[in-house]
Amino acid sequence: MVSVGSADRYLPDTVQQAVKIPVVGAFGVGKTTLVGSVSEIAPLRTEEVMTQAGVGVDDLAATSGKTTTTVAMDFGRITLSPRIVLYLFGTPGQKRFWDLWEGLLEGALGVLVVIDTRRLEDSFDVLEQLELRRVPFAVAVNQFPDSHPYPTEELREALDLLEETPIVMCDARDRASSAEALITLVEYVMDSSAVRTPETAS
Repeated sequence: MVSVGSADRYLPDTVQQAVKIPVVGAFGVGKTTLVGSVSEIAPLRTEEVMTQAGVGVDDLAATSGKTTTTVAMDFGRITLSPRIVLYLFGTPGQKRFWDLWEGLLEGALGVLVVIDTRRLEDSFDVLEQLELRRVPFAVAVNQFPDSHPYPTEELREALDLLEETPIVMCDARDRASSAEALITLVEYVMDSSAVRTPETAS
């Protein structure tokens, strides 16, 4: 993987393709952490301190240390190769913010879904929204220190995923691990596109 470095603000002249990747998932699964860890530029964040207004609305049972929440989006950038750059858009996890997804999903190559196996049921509605919109996606299992490890096929069955949908284990705090999840998504979508639209023989 080639990176332009965190100090560089501009893309190299070799870049030929810019790709939009929304990073979605339920509340508190690690989307902001992932975008922040992998971005080669200082990420743009729209976080607000959580207040009493969220009591009874946002479930903090498994995220007791969480004090802020994304209210619009997180934005980051990663250069995958001399030719391809990804623009990352982390979305809010709460259902009341899902209307923002419409604009963020428009024109996206694919979507990275971050899940937390400690609260697997929270991901069902997220996956359903993507399936309704017929958006290609890959699943990144964010491995929290107290997460129980599950076999990939067991997770696939629990989430009712298609056989071809990629599932990758990920530590959202680690740049290399987060980048690998994004690379898996891009490779999957590009391979799928090649199958759907083969070159016409001359």
